[in-house]
Amino acid sequence: MNKQVVAKRYASALFEIAKEQQLLDQLEQELRVVKQVFAQNETLLSVLNHPKIALAKKKALVQEAFANISTVLQHTLMLLLDRHRIDIVNDLADAFIALANEARGVAEAIVYSARPLTEDETNALADVFAKKVGVDTLRITNVIDKDVIGGVKVRIGNRIFDGSVSGKLARLQRQLTR
Repeated sequence: MNKQVVAKRYASALFEIAKEQQLLDQLEQELRVVKQVFAQNETLLSVLNHPKIALAKKKALVQEAFANISTVLQHTLMLLLDRHRIDIVNDLADAFIALANEARGVAEAIVYSARPLTEDETNALADVFAKKVGVDTLRITNVIDKDVIGGVKVRIGNRIFDGSVSGKLARLQRQLTR
């Protein structure tokens, strides 16, 4: 079965538990940290997936590495180890965050610009694009991209709104070469 499909099932179950126990915000933050740990320590994932390392040692390593997280998330990580699915942690975190955002009416956006945006510009973009995509709040991450030249390019989920100078030049070039 596809890793993302499996991750969504685990995320859905974890989301239901989080709602029942009112741990939604806490688990979201903890999953962000777990995802960051796995992203920064690629050797950790390779050790946890290694077939010659005993399951007990893997569990001890995870318990030691994530001693400060909630027991619900610790049990989830242990379950993933038991079922040889620890490699879906990043997909699980992404799916859980998406479910939490959907429940709150929040969307994540990446804004590409040639220079860092001010707080006022970020808030204005958040207001405008939140209405366009039908959410209450838009969390913006600003990425500096010198290829944009000017203007901004906004990515919300799988939708891209391109108001950059380079995007306009590319559209103009396509029109002229038809």
